Amino acid sequence: MLATAVGIRQAAAHLRNGRLVAFPTETVYGLGADATNADAVGRVFQAKNRPAGHPLIIHTASAAAAFAVGAADPTAARLAERFWPGPLTLVLPLRSEVGIADAVTGGRSTVAVRVPRHPVAAALLRAVRRPVAAPSANPHGRLSPTEAQHVRDELGPAVDLVLDGGPTEIGVESTVLELAGDRPLLLRAGGITVEDLEAAIGPVDEPGADEPARAPGMLRQHYAPRTPLRLDADDPLPDEVYLGFGAAPGATCNLSPTGDLEEAARNLFVMLRQLDSAGARRIAVAPIPDHHLGKAINDRLRRAERGAASPGGPASLQTVCERPS
Repeated sequence: MLATAVGIRQAAAHLRNGRLVAFPTETVYGLGADATNADAVGRVFQAKNRPAGHPLIIHTASAAAAFAVGAADPTAARLAERFWPGPLTLVLPLRSEVGIADAVTGGRSTVAVRVPRHPVAAALLRAVRRPVAAPSANPHGRLSPTEAQHVRDELGPAVDLVLDGGPTEIGVESTVLELAGDRPLLLRAGGITVEDLEAAIGPVDEPGADEPARAPGMLRQHYAPRTPLRLDADDPLPDEVYLGFGAAPGATCNLSPTGDLEEAARNLFVMLRQLDSAGARRIAVAPIPDHHLGKAINDRLRRAERGAASPGGPASLQTVCERPS
C-alpha cells in the first residue's frame, strides 16, 4: 500500500490491533509490531525466523517518548538533541513500568530505542501513539530490505501490510550505541559515523571479538546473500561477479564509481541482491575504505561473508546492475 494519509491511518490501526506492518525508515524497511503486545512481538520473531533472545529496536515518534521507555542520562540527552530524529539507536536502562514485552529486550535490563527521521515512519509513529518494535523486514540473517518490494518478495503473507515509501535514503541500518555502562560502547556501526559520535561526546569504546550479541546486528553471521563473498578483491576471478568501488574496471556493479561512501552505503544491499541472482560461484568485492560510512559497509560485508551459503554455479557475467531510483 502506498504511504498516503489513508495508508498510514490503516497501518496505525493494524499495529494497535496486534498486526504486523512493514514501513520505511531512512535506513532500511522495518517490520513493526506494538512493543507492548507480547503476541504481536512473537509474530515478528516467527515471520523473520529470528532467534529468541535477540533484542529488537523500539521506534518512537519523539525523544520524550523514547526516554519514557529507556532512562536517559546527560549523554543520551546530548546525543538525542544532536542526532534525533535520525539513524542512531541508544541502548539505555529499561523503565520496567512501561510494559514492554520481554521478547523485545531479550529479557535484559536494557532497551534499544530510536527516533527515525523518515517522514512516513514519523507519521506512522505519531498516529499509532505506542512504542513500535521494528527489526529489519527480512528473513533473519539475510540482506536487509531497502525497497517495499524486497519485503513483499521475502516475507509475503507473514506481513499484514507493507507501506511503500520508495527506496530508503541511507541503505544501512542505524548505529547502535550502548549507554548503560561506564563508557559509551559502539555495538553496531551504521548511519551515524563513529567520527560524528566522538565529536559530540568524546571517545567511544568498541566491543571485543568475543562479545555476546547484546543488540541487533551483532551476530557474527548476518546481512548475507546466498552467494558467498570474497572481500578486498582487486580483480574478479573467471567464476565471480564483481562488486566494485571507485575506479574498478570490469565491475559488474559499482557501489560508487566516484568513491562516495554515502552512495556506496545506499547501493550496498540492493546491488548485493542483484548480484545474488546472477548465478555466480562467488561475489568478489572491491576494498572499501574503513572510515566514516565505510566502517558500516565493511561491518555488513564481513558478517555477510560468514553467513553466505556454499559456492553456487557458473558465473553469469551478462548481469547488468541497475542503480536504485
